[in-house]
Amino acid sequence: MGRATRQTRDVEFTEFASAYGARLRRTAYLLCHDWHLAEDLAQTALAKTYVAWRRSGAPDSPHAFCQKVLMRSFLDHRRRRSTAEVASAELPEQGHVVDPNLRLSLVEALRVLPARDRAIVVLRYWEDLSVERVAELLGVTASVVKSQSARSLERLRTVLADDLPEGGAVLSAAVAGSSGGARIVRLPACTPVPRLSA
Repeated sequence: MGRATRQTRDVEFTEFASAYGARLRRTAYLLCHDWHLAEDLAQTALAKTYVAWRRSGAPDSPHAFCQKVLMRSFLDHRRRRSTAEVASAELPEQGHVVDPNLRLSLVEALRVLPARDRAIVVLRYWEDLSVERVAELLGVTASVVKSQSARSLERLRTVLADDLPEGGAVLSAAVAGSSGGARIVRLPACTPVPRLSA
């Protein structure tokens, strides 16, 4: 490969990373709820995409390639973290006490979901990807995506209903898609949850 070709690929990748980096970090944050870890996951995804880009040019779908690397990096991190956790007989000191009357937002509610389920919900309803595309990215079947989506949404309904007063109006939580559109997820009767911004 000639020097000019490498330079052209570097320029193309730099433009891609500049345009897509912020969105990649937001997606990573929705998965892990930690801006520092989100930055690390996004950088890992971009670095691995760069290696592939430099070797053979832009992937057929650079966004999809980078997103797949991000999902795998996140799930690998969760697996490594879960094997390093140690059970303790003593509870840690309780830090900041949260007022139980405060409304639990949809973004905060995502924390209750296991890593793969959170990835499915984020990809389906935040990134607005099809069931088949999510299945491909996560290396599972479409039926797994459908069943886990249903279970995860039910879990979110339960968590949000527990946190909100009884007898509220019917809620339609609009989860912004990556294209600026929105997917509507029907939740049980309660007060409104804010719309996520893209």
